[in-house]
Amino acid sequence: MGMDIGAIMKIKGAWERFAANHPKFPMFISAVSKKGIKEGTIIEIGITDPDGTVMNTNIKISASDLELVDLLKSIK
Repeated sequence: MGMDIGAIMKIKGAWERFAANHPKFPMFISAVSKKGIKEGTIIEIGITDPDGTVMNTNIKISASDLELVDLLKSIK
């Protein structure tokens, strides 16, 4: 599951631009990371389209979900 260095550099550059455009998001991720995500945690996501359409969902983290969370945390 290796990525070539070019792909990694593109992702890094894209993240840096995203973080510069949305500085509160990395701070939010950092705060969540410090507290940790545990089994039973509920993650809610909401999207509002420019036309005002709202979509929301949530998931309750199970023990098996934590493996994915750990993998995502390891990506810097």
